[in-house]
Amino acid sequence: MISKKDKNQERQRRHERVRKTVSGTSTRPRLCIYRSVSNIYVQIIDDTKGITLVSASSLEKSLKAQVAGKTKMEQAEIVGTEIAKRAIAKGIKQVVCDRGGYLYTGRVKKLTDSAREAGLDF
Repeated sequence: MISKKDKNQERQRRHERVRKTVSGTSTRPRLCIYRSVSNIYVQIIDDTKGITLVSASSLEKSLKAQVAGKTKMEQAEIVGTEIAKRAIAKGIKQVVCDRGGYLYTGRVKKLTDSAREAGLDF
């Protein structure tokens, strides 16, 4: 019998390996990315205090009008610029990127590139 690989389980293993070394501090918090089939979520987390400082997603009411009718790549770009704007408004300029075990391509890359263009440094 042929067994099928569980891609989410492999992603979680990769994420565990990354989280052993990547940690957010108060001076340089962690930009955590989660990507579902249809949406994308981003948080900026201070791991020393255990709190979420800023968050954004493609499901938010404030972004619903901008995201409506766009492709997933365009949605990721909009969410990336929004998280950067919110972070800069809170005084956060530098972050550590935690891609959540996802490969750095597609929506994850588009989100991080748009956050960099909007002013975040990582």
